[in-house]
Parts: sequence; structure tokens; C-alpha cells
Amino acid sequence: MSALVIGHITVKDADQWAQYRARVPATLAPFGAELVFRGQRGRLLAGTHAHADTVVIRFPDLASVDRWYDSPAYQALLPLRQAAADIDLVSFSE
Repeated sequence: MSALVIGHITVKDADQWAQYRARVPATLAPFGAELVFRGQRGRLLAGTHAHADTVVIRFPDLASVDRWYDSPAYQALLPLRQAAADIDLVSFSE
């Protein structure tokens, strides 16, 4: 059963965010992940939503999500990510 990672993002530093985004794909490839969607919020239809950007990444399964997130390659990017943006990152199984 595949799994999705959904990130809701507010960019704090555009230059650092660009550096982070450029480095993430190399961390995804070993885990069979694919970028499904990256975009900016249109109109809020209901409720509240603080972030302007969203990303959706598909993985083969939840175990692959955990291996990716805990991998040394991705963990090395966390300081850059934290400096670049505020992110709510959640995994889901389909």
C-alpha cells in the first residue's frame, strides 16, 4: 500500500529554501519516492490554513517514508529546512 507525505510550508528565507529544494530529490530517490505535487495555495474554501505552499510526495509504503525521514542524507538537511521555512509534515497511507 503506497504512502504519501504532505508538507504545508511557509517560506522564511527564499534563498535557503531554494537550496533545500534542490537537495531533497537526491534523498528521495533511494526510497522509490516521487514528487506528486508542489504548488501554492489558491483560495481557502473552508476552515483555517496558515501555510502558503504545499508539497505531496508518494512513497511505496510507510516504512519507506520512515527510512527516508530518518536517513542520514535527509537528517543532514534539517537545519537548512528549519532555517528556510516553517513546515508541517505528515505521512498518510493510502
